Formats: sequence, structure tokens, C-alpha cells
Amino acid sequence: MKRIVTFAAVALFAVSLAGCNTIRGAGQDIERAGEAVQDSTN
Repeated sequence: MKRIVTFAAVALFAVSLAGCNTIRGAGQDIERAGEAVQDSTN
């Protein structure tokens, strides 16, 4: 039982880190797209 709980905790931690990186990457992509629109209007 202890192994299952440990494995679940490690898996949850890994998924949460992947989620943070994904959200950060999406934010950077949106920011770059906004900058491209601003540059095209100037």
C-alpha cells in the first residue's frame, strides 16, 4: 500500500510540473503573437 501511495505522489508531482511548463510555454507563445501583431501595425 505504501508503494502505491508513493508512486501516486511522484506521478502527481511529475504531472503538475509538466502542466506548469505547458502553461508557461503557452503564455510565451501568446505573448510573441501579440508582439507580432503590434510590430505589423507599426
